[in-house]
Amino acid sequence: MTALSYQVGLGSFGKKINVAVVGASGGIGTALVNQLNACPEVSSLFRLARSVQANRSADDWIPVDFDNEETIKTAANAVARAVGSLHLVIVTAGILHDGELLQPEKSWEAISAQAFERAFRINASGPALVAKHFLPLLSEKRKTAFAAISARVGSIEDNQLGGWYAYRASKAALNMLIKTLAIELARKRPQALCIGLHPGSVDTPLSKPFQRSVPKDGLFTPNYSATNLIKVLNQLTPADSGGLYAWDGSRIPA
Repeated sequence: MTALSYQVGLGSFGKKINVAVVGASGGIGTALVNQLNACPEVSSLFRLARSVQANRSADDWIPVDFDNEETIKTAANAVARAVGSLHLVIVTAGILHDGELLQPEKSWEAISAQAFERAFRINASGPALVAKHFLPLLSEKRKTAFAAISARVGSIEDNQLGGWYAYRASKAALNMLIKTLAIELARKRPQALCIGLHPGSVDTPLSKPFQRSVPKDGLFTPNYSATNLIKVLNQLTPADSGGLYAWDGSRIPA
């Protein structure tokens, strides 16, 4: 699916907003960075990723590794020194398959502790650690948001097909973490929201092995998905905090 225009804005956040994208080197992360770079409201944009390539300026990229909390803390401190506060944090990092170690299970016979540990570390505890160190950086004086890319398959109520045990469970855990973080965030930052975002089926390496089952018009380009996710972020208010929202703005049940 394509879009006529990818020009979107974040006017509801106000002017001169500071943004951090965690997982900025991935398919959706790269598209979001490109879109946010074009947003007139964005003043500073921090790109955080596990691998900072040699041809990338150290001023543009900050290394983070979900296997090492110290790197997340160091990244948060670097952002704080640079701009003081943030207005938007988006966590795009996630994992569905990883060689023989992790593949979506078709049956309970394929369940393994190693696969669960890997899925939960990247899809749940990693974003939670980002929240631990980055939520305190959200400005207290205006609309701000912490968002993490989740998935419709993490919805317990929406699960009609079964399978994909580790991925479903880790995304369900992420949705619960978002809800729990939102409750505490409301007390500390009343104008902030904490949400999960379902990007749709996106043409990225994460979905590549499973795209045959996706209708042709249901497979989004990263740019199309990023455009719509930014639109959703712009439309939501603190009253929407704690929920999981699809790329079209609809709320997905937990």
